[in-house]
Amino acid sequence: MSDDSRMTIGDAARQTGLTSKAIRLYEKRGLLDPAERTPAGYRTYGPDELSILRFIRQARAVGLRLDEIAQILELQRSGRQPCATVLDLLNERITDIDRTMADLKALRRTMITARARAQEAASAGEDAVICRLIETTTARPVPF
Repeated sequence: MSDDSRMTIGDAARQTGLTSKAIRLYEKRGLLDPAERTPAGYRTYGPDELSILRFIRQARAVGLRLDEIAQILELQRSGRQPCATVLDLLNERITDIDRTMADLKALRRTMITARARAQEAASAGEDAVICRLIETTTARPVPF
């Protein structure tokens, strides 16, 4: 590939909507092959790398994690179609989101109940409403 078709990491970042830091991370994690270097040591990228970087950005936009993206890229590089894997990963992420939403709804209900109890206690002139409220609230911990 001629030097004219290669670009610096900053230009690649602007072209793909990523940051230079993200591109270096993707290279470090093996999602992107080590970049070619200029004699001065600057990373350079061509059309193939830009295509991979755009794919990574899109995959991140739909909620895939870097390890999942690496799995997809490995399938593609080995000549296998990753579509079934992508669908499985998206189904897993949707299930995770549904679980998180249910946990957040339960947390919201607990907080509303706790707030109502605190307001009732405060209206009744009870002292130490907040401490008693926290100590007596029986809520299921939300995993974060």
